[in-house]
Amino acid sequence: MNPRPAPARSPLLPAPEATAYGPLPVPAPHTAPELAALLRLLADHRRPRLHDVAIGHSRDDASRTAAAAFADAWRAAGNAVLAVVDWPEQAASWLRPAHRLTAPEPDALVIAAAPLGWAQLARRLRHSTSWRPDRTFGFASLAEPAATALAGPGVLDGVRGASADGGTWCIESGWTDSFPPPAPGAAA
Repeated sequence: MNPRPAPARSPLLPAPEATAYGPLPVPAPHTAPELAALLRLLADHRRPRLHDVAIGHSRDDASRTAAAAFADAWRAAGNAVLAVVDWPEQAASWLRPAHRLTAPEPDALVIAAAPLGWAQLARRLRHSTSWRPDRTFGFASLAEPAATALAGPGVLDGVRGASADGGTWCIESGWTDSFPPPAPGAAA
């Protein structure tokens, strides 16, 4: 008699872990320097040039507004938005939004989200799609250290984004490195 294979481990965050960091911050409204820095990060990506993006956002007002502002600016620059996908902060599996973000095969993902939902979605993206963190860019709320910890070791390594002051950040080896905004008049 053949033994049954072990069930695949779910990428969902167990409830006790989801609350381990206490209440997480709610995304703040995006700023004009933050949006400009995010657009600059994507424009500076040269190999290959990023043109087609999918945008994901949680359903809070700040994330929804940030995603819409990015979509408008990205399209105004002559680029394409292949999908705009939203999700609740709590979901049963996260599979549907993960597939909706990656199915159109965008050059990059742009995310505006609350930390817990982002961590859950990133776990599902890593487990169930061909998602690449190094092709993912986000607003300041994604730089929350608790989101990186909740997503799990290595899941968010390579994700980059913009800070509210117009600086940038990058997640590597579980740590978020922050960089100041360019000096006025300096070449970006």
